[in-house]
Amino acid sequence: MFKKILIANRGEIALRVICACKELGIRTVAIYSEADRHSLHVRFADEAICIGPPQLSQSYLNIPAVISAAEIANVEAIHPGYGLLAENANFAEVYETCNIKFIGPPPEITRLMGEKEKAREAMKKAGVPILPGSEGVLGSDGEALEWARQVGFPVIIKASAGGGGRGMRIVRSEEELPGLFKAAQSEAAAAFGNGDLYMEKFVERPRHIEFQILADQYGNVVSLGERECSIQRRHQKLLEESPSTQVTPELRDQIGKVLCKTLSEIGYVNAGTIEFLMDEDRRLHFIEMNTRIQVEHPVTEMVTDVDLVKSQILLAAGERLENVLQGPVVHRGHAIECRINAEHPETFIPSAGKITTFNPPGGTGVRVDTAAYAEGTIPPYYDSLIAKLIVRGKDRPEAVSRMARALEMFIVEGVFTTIPLHRRILADPDFRAGNVNTTFIERFLKAKKEKGSVT
Repeated sequence: MFKKILIANRGEIALRVICACKELGIRTVAIYSEADRHSLHVRFADEAICIGPPQLSQSYLNIPAVISAAEIANVEAIHPGYGLLAENANFAEVYETCNIKFIGPPPEITRLMGEKEKAREAMKKAGVPILPGSEGVLGSDGEALEWARQVGFPVIIKASAGGGGRGMRIVRSEEELPGLFKAAQSEAAAAFGNGDLYMEKFVERPRHIEFQILADQYGNVVSLGERECSIQRRHQKLLEESPSTQVTPELRDQIGKVLCKTLSEIGYVNAGTIEFLMDEDRRLHFIEMNTRIQVEHPVTEMVTDVDLVKSQILLAAGERLENVLQGPVVHRGHAIECRINAEHPETFIPSAGKITTFNPPGGTGVRVDTAAYAEGTIPPYYDSLIAKLIVRGKDRPEAVSRMARALEMFIVEGVFTTIPLHRRILADPDFRAGNVNTTFIERFLKAKKEKGSVT
């Protein structure tokens, strides 16, 4: 087992990793920018090293600075969290050359799955259902037009190295394709340093379903079931739940077996998430794989009682999956997560500043993952996530009722938050009936705007 781990992240996920390490008896090293000097992940780590000014490029994304911190602290492993450098294969490779264990999959697997068109091909060869689309990177808008005619409009153009909705455009006609292609290419190049694009058939009103897996270095893989992530705006998730109301036990078992076989064959190790779109006929289509822990991982933890972050660490240390899980994975009840962001609930404009009041809810079946506190500051430089509010109930109705109660008791003052928006969503008849898809928020906000403010 590792004796000391560096956490290459900040905020609530850094604190989440610290909690797991403390329970495993592992010392932790936090890194922080000057803007995060008073953050809780700095306070609760055993050691903390400042790696630069507030700007991401000069601190948390500065690979030489992060590596220097690891070498100074003499750590044995690094946990990347999510976002930032978590899916940077070059970052993982550098650590391997420094004899520091990267808590994640091998760099070559991260690279394969990070290039989305290659991931599509790998999954297609393994028999995982995928959407019709281009074969490889699109060389020009002319080539994109040829593929669009074959696939049939509407189509969606995506950044090969992308994520979070950037470098992505829906194209509904031949006339608008050239302009949208160039816009997606420019956005992808600016966001990821890579303007490569590929194309898929666009599914109208899909559900976003993802499967959580764990894998050891001995070829053993297990699926921990699915999460429903259809409540999102501009391809950014707002609310997640498990299980999905539309995934039957038979479909869950079928997809789980295919994924376990596929990932074992390609040599996947550690935690990962495979994302699908579900069409209106309940058919699943692979879209991408995330080779890291997800923001919404607590939803799976709540219904399986599997600590995914501890599992990551144990698997990276060479433990066998059977010893990590210590029995079959059993799903119990229903869980929901609401992402509480420092944003205006109508415009989604980030709201940086000091938190004057912070009162998180509690009670049976309620969990809050956060690094926020009263008199703490939300810096303007980073992601606007304040907290993740997660609840578990014996079934979906109880989980919905419990989340509604918890949101009502969650008080954050000093900055705008998405709490009012979540309260409206939880009260919506379509949401309560499970009638959701990726267009839900667009329709929901339009309807609320016609009736009045959501605040």
